[in-house]
Amino acid sequence: MTEPGQQLTCPACRIIDRADGVEDGKLYKTIVPRVKNEGALMRGLRGVEQVQNRIADSITGFSGSMSFVYLHAGWFVVWIAVNAGLLGASLAFDRFPFGLLTMVVSLEAIFLSTFILISQNRQGARSEVRSQIDFENNLRGEIWAVHIGEALGIDPEHVEDVVRQAVDGYFHEGHLQDLE
Repeated sequence: MTEPGQQLTCPACRIIDRADGVEDGKLYKTIVPRVKNEGALMRGLRGVEQVQNRIADSITGFSGSMSFVYLHAGWFVVWIAVNAGLLGASLAFDRFPFGLLTMVVSLEAIFLSTFILISQNRQGARSEVRSQIDFENNLRGEIWAVHIGEALGIDPEHVEDVVRQAVDGYFHEGHLQDLE
């Protein structure tokens, strides 16, 4: 393996090195890894967090179901029937315009939105892991493809021109969103 900064001897590796616009002998950009130093307390807190996340995911899953809708529809019908006096005036505890019901539903909405955000954050973290795996696989495939192309005598600049034309064509026709 070539040390960073050394001259690359493999023609395919030199092509990969030039791809980021800096011919520095590295086939990658330098990324400083985060250092994780977890003690027993942090591991314990992570266990509690996992339980909390499972609870939030369960609540989010239930709140996104038809059972949740049916339960609430039934609850609202009973609440309104009781408080409209349909089951007897003595049972009413929240007269029209149902201020207590409004407050309970508002509080429920606040908590449900928090649970949904927690679940979305976890989904974002899982998506980040999948993106990292995709990146590694794409990089692996790119390195193999360049080496195979070099071994077969394929002109990499021609291949890159064809790829750029195809990508530009997709952008031009609106098949891909322009990220620039």
